[in-house]
Amino acid sequence: MAKDRIDRDELADKLVEAAAKAEDPIRAMAEMITDFVMEAEVTAKIGAEPHQRSEERTGYRNGHRERRWDTRLGSLKLKVPKVREGGYVPSFIEHRKRSEQALISVIQEAVVQGVSTRKIENVLAEFGIAGVSAGQVSQLCAGLDDKVQQFRERRLGESRYVWVDAVYEKVREDERVESMAVVIATGVNPQGRREVLGLDVIPTETEEGWTQFFKTLKERGLSGVQLVISDAHGGLKNAVRKVLKAEWQRCKVHFYRNVLVQVPKRSQAEVSEAMKAVFVQRDEKSARAKAAEVVRQFQNRYGKAMEIFEAGLDDVLSYLHSLLSKTRHAGSGSR
Repeated sequence: MAKDRIDRDELADKLVEAAAKAEDPIRAMAEMITDFVMEAEVTAKIGAEPHQRSEERTGYRNGHRERRWDTRLGSLKLKVPKVREGGYVPSFIEHRKRSEQALISVIQEAVVQGVSTRKIENVLAEFGIAGVSAGQVSQLCAGLDDKVQQFRERRLGESRYVWVDAVYEKVREDERVESMAVVIATGVNPQGRREVLGLDVIPTETEEGWTQFFKTLKERGLSGVQLVISDAHGGLKNAVRKVLKAEWQRCKVHFYRNVLVQVPKRSQAEVSEAMKAVFVQRDEKSARAKAAEVVRQFQNRYGKAMEIFEAGLDDVLSYLHSLLSKTRHAGSGSR
């Protein structure tokens, strides 16, 4: 009858002996344990120990094959038993998978964080995981495509406030590398939580490109948008009004940058703090009064900066119109 246990003391002695001789004791012990597990599984599969005569035998061993198993401990060298009929795949290794899932997850996370496939290959080699090429890293990350697609196509709900922006990246298309706009929309749901609503790649920031992006968001269920915040791109503003039919506000971050570029670095902190005081006001009248103070304070020193500040004030304070409209609507509904 097949022996289904190994003597505990015998196993301990073998592990200690293997660890003492090895450069990496933990890895050596892991390799020995996997060998024991595989031999036990094959014994159970064919019903007999090596060279054992048994009426319960249903098959025969046929030597071993070497296989590398990439794990968090590094690359383990396995001696996988071969079976003449029916074959054998170790239970702890997914069939036709060359790496355990935990390792794949680490590699995928590194790719998501922007680490190049070549750098990942070098890092894995440092950890003793040999032979994982940049091309194989790309193959292991192919599973991310489905997750990204599911995220981009998921159903949306109500988001009252939406921020949109674009950044230009080098994109490979038809064997050519071109600079294209990666556009992204972030919203705030009724529970006050922010979430990425969608992202896409468009050739340039044209009204047509933004219009199509916003239409896609609406088709996925985006609703209840009251205010859209972005930079002062003309095509974007038109697309907001045409598709989302919402108030538009100029992004304060972009606005600050446009003003401060006209101010010497030594004074930028001073001017920035003064501008911030405008946007903490609770109503439009107070905000405009504070803005007038800012202009009087810096007009003589930084005339060009104050010219840009005054010209963009209506756009950057438009959120106060939205709040006023909301208050009036709530008041009329309560009467």
